Amino acid sequence: MNSGFSDVAVIGIEKPPMINEALEKKYERLLTTIAARRRVAVAFSGGVDSAFLCYVATAALGREAIAITVVSPMLPRHELAAAAALARRIGIEHVLIEETEIDEEVATNPRERCYFCKKLEFGVMLEEARRRRIDTVLDGSNLDDLADYRPGLKALEELKIVSPLREAELTKAEIRVLSRHFGLPTWDKPAFACLASRIPYGERIDRDKLARVEKAEDYLRCQGFRQFRVRAHGDIARLEIAPEERQRFFDESVMDQVSRNIKSCGFVYVALELEGYAMGNMNRAKKDEPSASE
Repeated sequence: MNSGFSDVAVIGIEKPPMINEALEKKYERLLTTIAARRRVAVAFSGGVDSAFLCYVATAALGREAIAITVVSPMLPRHELAAAAALARRIGIEHVLIEETEIDEEVATNPRERCYFCKKLEFGVMLEEARRRRIDTVLDGSNLDDLADYRPGLKALEELKIVSPLREAELTKAEIRVLSRHFGLPTWDKPAFACLASRIPYGERIDRDKLARVEKAEDYLRCQGFRQFRVRAHGDIARLEIAPEERQRFFDESVMDQVSRNIKSCGFVYVALELEGYAMGNMNRAKKDEPSASE
């Protein structure tokens, strides 16, 4: 088991940030907890948390740790490609499970959609892990997730999925600091949620809607935007852009270009959310219900 604190060049970074004693202790606790499991499979989406967890699992267990990604219509292709590249960089075996259809309970898009989705996806990951004689599946939920509306956490509890980042009491901010310390390129990656989160609850999810959103978001990404969502309200694409990036739309030529390109993805109208992107924006129509970080 290698803590990594004496050698931050495993991934490679110049002038890594200093880690305070309290955070180092949390990391050592995390490393010890994972090492005690002997063999683990990490549910790997390619995001900040699961990427860090893959790194730590590899540091703790070497080849006795694997990463599993469920490839579904709700996972953008660029996220899959980034996850695969990062797994190679970390040196962890990366297992892909193809899921071509959208489950009916998920497709109807109820408010508990994440519960049904997590129950299915982690169920198939458990099956794959056990086929490889691995008893423990880890997920990357962190301490901050407990303060939010996360119906998917109930599914993890029912399936007995282990959440070591929460057990180590690591927050998202601390995970970013540690990720930067160890040279993970995901340390400053913007928050991300699956493509289904772009469609209002109660509106049916299908592959065509997901494809339109994915194509529109790929365009914004290629234009250099970092934090954004394309919310699909029927024929309307409502763009949520990080507040600090909204100034780009003060240029009429930019607005015209964005409008034309988003419409070419299959939308009839393009609207801009004036307040910009914020977690939970899709839940404003349900004022009496808890918000979700999507």
